[in-house]
Amino acid sequence: MRSERETGRIFARDESGKLLAEVTFPDRDGAAEIDHTFVDPSLEGRGVAGQLLQAAADALRAEGRKVRPTCSYAVRWFEKHPEQRDLLE
Repeated sequence: MRSERETGRIFARDESGKLLAEVTFPDRDGAAEIDHTFVDPSLEGRGVAGQLLQAAADALRAEGRKVRPTCSYAVRWFEKHPEQRDLLE
């Protein structure tokens, strides 16, 4: 699975174009608000959501942006990855 990036979104589709996974992080009040994480049930338990969150964290760090996680998965991910907490607003 290869991820793609658009403004405020990292996602992956299968060969037919079906959305398999995504994380969204629109700009809200000067920070990237991670407000949605989705993984298709066929990929659950494979660490896909964590890979997407890591990709988002890497991209946002490279851009010098701060993060505000509001989706429950993103909140837990940042709790489990203290090395990423410097990104938090």
